[in-house]
Amino acid sequence: MSASDQLRRILHLIPLFADGESHPVSALAGMVGADRDVILQDLLSISERFEVPGGFVEGLQIFLEADEVSIVPNHFLRPMRLTRSELLALELGLTMLRGERPPEEHRAIAGAIVRLDQAVARLPKEEIADDVRVAALSPSADLEHLRRLREAFRDRRKVRLTYRKADASAASHRVICPYGIVFASGNWYAVAHCESSEGIRIFRLDRVEDVESLDARFESPRGFSLDAVIGDGKAFQSSSAGTLKVRYSPRIARWIAEREGKPLADDGSLTLEHPLADIDWAVRHVLQYGSDATVLEPAEVREAVVGRLAEITGS
Repeated sequence: MSASDQLRRILHLIPLFADGESHPVSALAGMVGADRDVILQDLLSISERFEVPGGFVEGLQIFLEADEVSIVPNHFLRPMRLTRSELLALELGLTMLRGERPPEEHRAIAGAIVRLDQAVARLPKEEIADDVRVAALSPSADLEHLRRLREAFRDRRKVRLTYRKADASAASHRVICPYGIVFASGNWYAVAHCESSEGIRIFRLDRVEDVESLDARFESPRGFSLDAVIGDGKAFQSSSAGTLKVRYSPRIARWIAEREGKPLADDGSLTLEHPLADIDWAVRHVLQYGSDATVLEPAEVREAVVGRLAEITGS
């Protein structure tokens, strides 16, 4: 069978069975009219999508035991809402992909392009100001570190991490049990039990300097859920909870409101509250929007933003 046939089976099965409950493999096979061995190969193909290139979020956990399989979805459950520009970018990507794939896959790709065209036709045109720019001010995670952490998570192996906190002059070494690797708040994170601090901690991968996989293994605690530390696509872990309140101007609020699923104010602006555990993150978040983002509270973040701007301008 072709890759397009396998993709069609996977896209059909996952929404039906990703409920965390155990299901007979024969039930999955019967649902799509495929042999048991074919379904097992499909599940294996999904589980092996752990390696770089980056960009793939661990969306599923698959547990196979005897003739039972359970599929657990992650916390990113809200349906995608793509803008017109994003849909057109997908269409361009599929058109380029069609030229690279064998003829037996062209029909599936062409069908996807048709459905994208239909979705685009139903959307209003976007009026995006030419001078609107968005930039990421933090460095990206090292892909080799990401790969090693993914392997350790998959194999349930402990990791010796060399990690430099935002306010630290030197890196520290700690042994962690990676319970999950997630993408949130514009960065990759490892959610892990830290043996030195004896608790759940979140480690930003762009602050990781080295990853060493150990022979020692671990088991995730019963009932552990990433939802306890990841909320609304944001990574947050702090012993003293704080809140960052930001007002986004009408010029950019529309797109942020769509992404966050929040209503606009009468004047077209948007005010959001974000969990605040890292002032450096708050400063970067606000500065990427320039004058279109205003910190309402807390005062310490406003002062930090002013200080950072002074450093940039040399004033």
